[in-house]
Amino acid sequence: MPKVYLSPSLQEYNPYVDGGNEEYYMNLIADAMQPYLEASGIEVDRNRPDMTLSQAITDSNQANPDLHLAIHSNAAPPNAAGRYTGADIYYYPTSTAGKRFAEILQDNYKKVYPDPSDVDIIPTTTLAEVRRTKAPSALIEVAYHDNPEEAQWIRDNINNIARNLSQSVAQYFGVPFVEP
Repeated sequence: MPKVYLSPSLQEYNPYVDGGNEEYYMNLIADAMQPYLEASGIEVDRNRPDMTLSQAITDSNQANPDLHLAIHSNAAPPNAAGRYTGADIYYYPTSTAGKRFAEILQDNYKKVYPDPSDVDIIPTTTLAEVRRTKAPSALIEVAYHDNPEEAQWIRDNINNIARNLSQSVAQYFGVPFVEP
């Protein structure tokens, strides 16, 4: 049975423009993903909101998953707050499997994100969750939570995002996606 480690944001200090925070909404997405993944025969491990990022990475590495998915929402720099849109998917540049997963995420996420042309994949060596995890990994920024329209889109599409990300995990593992 393939195993994925879900790592929703631990950033409770990162507020949404109209209330709530990144940690809260990304955990809702991870919560909604679990039934899809389990129905598809994929074992799920995940971080807990009381963890630090280093603890979550250590927990993932100790769980020895076949894949690590970090789930975040984005914010623009303070001088541009509320003006950015888009979804970004990060992977470690030398990870062939991580890049393949990022490409699967991108192709599928274009089907649910309002502007498919604004879904990008980006190699990075700076994000700890793609640099320090042993498993192939990707980090998705599902949309900009400091942009009122994007924040509302996230709130209105928790299950659609979860279902879409779960389909990508199933596709990566080459297993049929099953509705719970």
